Amino acid sequence: MLMDLALNVPSLSLAFAEGAPAGSKELFTTANLIAVVTLSAMEIVLGIDNVVFVAIIAGRAKPEDRDRVRKIGLALGVILRVLLLFSLGWLATLTTPLFTVMDKGFSGKDLVLLFGGLFLLFKSVKEIHHKVEGPGEHPATSHAAIGLSFGSAIAQIAVIDLVFSLDSVITAVGMVQNIWVMVIAVLLSAVVMISAAGPISRFVDRHPAIKMLALSFLVLIGVMLIAEGCGQKFNKGYIYFAMAFSLSVELLSMRMRSKAAVKPSSTPPTAPTV
Repeated sequence: MLMDLALNVPSLSLAFAEGAPAGSKELFTTANLIAVVTLSAMEIVLGIDNVVFVAIIAGRAKPEDRDRVRKIGLALGVILRVLLLFSLGWLATLTTPLFTVMDKGFSGKDLVLLFGGLFLLFKSVKEIHHKVEGPGEHPATSHAAIGLSFGSAIAQIAVIDLVFSLDSVITAVGMVQNIWVMVIAVLLSAVVMISAAGPISRFVDRHPAIKMLALSFLVLIGVMLIAEGCGQKFNKGYIYFAMAFSLSVELLSMRMRSKAAVKPSSTPPTAPTV
């Protein structure tokens, strides 16, 4: 993927330098329309992690700030993605090794993934601990029940937005050659994610089991980001399949529990003994 980025940047920069009018003549082709649909779907899948994290952090914010935190957090992610798309020359420099540790070169991208994964892992484990122990168990941390401040919530979301945006843009560059196709796909996927963020947040807040499952997913994603920052590559398809399978099993279990709760008892009442 990094080699694709390095090879594609010159051609993408040249295409962008030619101007929008020249590129717009070839924008609405069948191949580009297929690319927009495919890349939009890929961006939505890659954005699931971002939406889940925003939903978790927004749920920890004060009730009056939750909608603003969710919308601004997702908007920041979109803005970062678009800015990175128009900064492909700078983005390519992030793949250049800055230093070497034990024969492994670490680039700017590796450091972003590494520290972003550590931050995501820390926040996810801390939130799981908060849900398991409860805010009333430890007086020193009872202020957590009050909720995160608006600024703190936005700052945490901004850190993860940067990590997920970098991963998303590098994936886009590896799939598509036209920068305007990438911008359109990012904007379309953003509309879907922003529209779905509210229902997802409310659904996660209403079901503690789903929230714990979402936090477990974030732990998994954090470990994956750390591993990628250290040079290990994973097929993300396996990870997303495992997440979808686990979610499907939990949804079926919820359905069974709800049906069992409303099902009338088939045992006839016993007559009172005299």
